[in-house]
Amino acid sequence: MGTLSPPPPPQVRDLPAPCLAPRPLLTPHVGAPSPGERRQAGGAGAGARGRAGPGPAALWGSSLQRRLPQGIIIGVRKGGTRALLEMLALHPQVAAARAEVHFFNREENYRRGLGWYRQQMPLSHPGQLTVEKTPGYFSSPRAPERVRAMDPAVRLLLIVRDPVERLVSDYTQILHNRRARCKPYPPLERLLLRGDRGLDTRYKAIQRSLYALQLARWLAAFPSAHIHVVDGGGLIREPLPELRRVEQFLGLAPSLGPNNFYFNQTKGFYCLRAGARQRCLDESKGRPHPPIAEQLLEQLCTYFSAHNEHFFSLVGRTFNWC
Repeated sequence: MGTLSPPPPPQVRDLPAPCLAPRPLLTPHVGAPSPGERRQAGGAGAGARGRAGPGPAALWGSSLQRRLPQGIIIGVRKGGTRALLEMLALHPQVAAARAEVHFFNREENYRRGLGWYRQQMPLSHPGQLTVEKTPGYFSSPRAPERVRAMDPAVRLLLIVRDPVERLVSDYTQILHNRRARCKPYPPLERLLLRGDRGLDTRYKAIQRSLYALQLARWLAAFPSAHIHVVDGGGLIREPLPELRRVEQFLGLAPSLGPNNFYFNQTKGFYCLRAGARQRCLDESKGRPHPPIAEQLLEQLCTYFSAHNEHFFSLVGRTFNWC
């Protein structure tokens, strides 16, 4: 396998992930017919049946269907889930859902049942693995048991990054969305600090970065062999080794290679290539973080230290976090 030339050190950004447009996916799913072929498969070629039998389009039409996912990217929010999904979507054995479904973590969706959930999945044929991603699943108390009730053998992907960086990215996204609607939003310091009492650990962005707390619920529902942890930082710096491990976990043949990536000097991170087509993340990804006081960052690192060690013990590996 070839290697990617190392990029210069990236700036601290809001998810400096491999730059991929969220939608549409870069390549169509292998085996999926074009709209015209679908029309043919639906019966437009009835007059030709006696002459040549069903062609590839008819065969596609008979095998294509929506299937419940065999793989789910469960989190973490602002951890690189979109980048991971986009990279997996380039694999010919993967059919990736384009939108976050929020089936297992939203009551109004879960009440609609598995039939509705299946209809949110992409068309696929029997040789493909259907994958969806909803990062809200990881922190949802009810999601683990609900996913297990659907399929106790489903394969779960969890992509993580430095919890302090994740927290700041989380805040940055909310700040940007509020400003886009001309609504005020307080500085992060005001949200995190409670005067002389230190950090307000009830702040949602802090809770979402307590990976060990969330993972414990999933390990109560699934054996550890069913959950693969992806290093979000490693995926940014050197995508291929992380992707090889993901392919192996999902039971996929090795497919993605160095030709699927190129380093964009302007953006400061990798973009994806499929044949003659290439694409980078939209402007909402890689958004620079607002300035944060160094003292506050140190407080956050100190607070997360013990939680990180617990997480490392649960997953059996360590990460180079603050």
